[in-house]
Amino acid sequence: MSTRPFIAARVEEFLDRRIEGVLRAVGWREKVICYTGYGSSESIRVLGRVVLVPKRARSGLGKATEDLIKRRGFRNFVSAACVRATVTITVGEQVVTVTTDRGGYIDERIRHHGLPAGWQQVKVRSRTSKVALADVHVVADDTTFGVVSDIDDTIISTWLPRPMIAAWNSFIRDESARQSVPGMARMYTSLLAEHPGAPIIYISTGAWNTHGFLSRFLKRHGYPVGAMLLTDWGPTNTGWFRSGMAHKGDTLLQLTRDFPHISWVLVGDDGQHDPVIYANFAHVAPDRVRAIAIRQLTPAEQVLAHGTTTVLPEEQEAAADTPWVVAPDGRGLLAGLRGLADPL
Repeated sequence: MSTRPFIAARVEEFLDRRIEGVLRAVGWREKVICYTGYGSSESIRVLGRVVLVPKRARSGLGKATEDLIKRRGFRNFVSAACVRATVTITVGEQVVTVTTDRGGYIDERIRHHGLPAGWQQVKVRSRTSKVALADVHVVADDTTFGVVSDIDDTIISTWLPRPMIAAWNSFIRDESARQSVPGMARMYTSLLAEHPGAPIIYISTGAWNTHGFLSRFLKRHGYPVGAMLLTDWGPTNTGWFRSGMAHKGDTLLQLTRDFPHISWVLVGDDGQHDPVIYANFAHVAPDRVRAIAIRQLTPAEQVLAHGTTTVLPEEQEAAADTPWVVAPDGRGLLAGLRGLADPL
């Protein structure tokens, strides 16, 4: 059996290398974009990407145009990856050299890091870029509580995956026009306040390109800071498209390995596949799930999301031993979680 990547992946890398060469020739420079990471006393996970960016505009008109474009969604998807670039990660006195993948991404686990529990920063730099600081949440070994949250239609109204609406929301609308689901920020803040030091992990099938926008959105609407685990929308080594369900399922299983003592509250919505994914995970690892909280979309949102108005009995029956809470907003979900027989 051939070990060569799928043809689409090879074509993508070929084109990215050619584009990278042209942009370097006209003076574009390397920049490290750091994503929020997480870890334990055993290891930390450092996430980021190396891209090429143009020189900043110097004229007043150029800067104004740049700021306007930056606020539009499509700006998040305009980037040029630095393919197989060499990167150094500095953690205290330890320096680790890694190489980006064919999409320019960094996903490195560093052991024996020596960092204390809490929010820490590590330095990341490519060969010619400036030093960038990556935030990493180091979770204490005695932590037993955590929250995993979906993003689309759980904390931010996107009405995915209907193509035209999703494209308009993601590419055209101004960032400030995006709406937060009522009560969700308060719910997460309240839960984490009752469990100091507990992590919140945001999981989405959205592209890594939107990390900057999502970080600003979370901050603007008062959501707790946490690692975001997104995905690359490009082809994989085995096929044309990535599986969103597989991404979420694999990420949940990885979290059980990274944090073997944590039992999670899983939060999602009933507009896509969250109930099925969470029910399957609860069936496989029942001791790692404290509760499943599902935000109910309105009938209009349900139709826009997937063309039907479905309910959840089959998923709830599949994970009958796991507490389920269903409500239309964060206030109702928080009340339901606090009302469980074994409250959080």
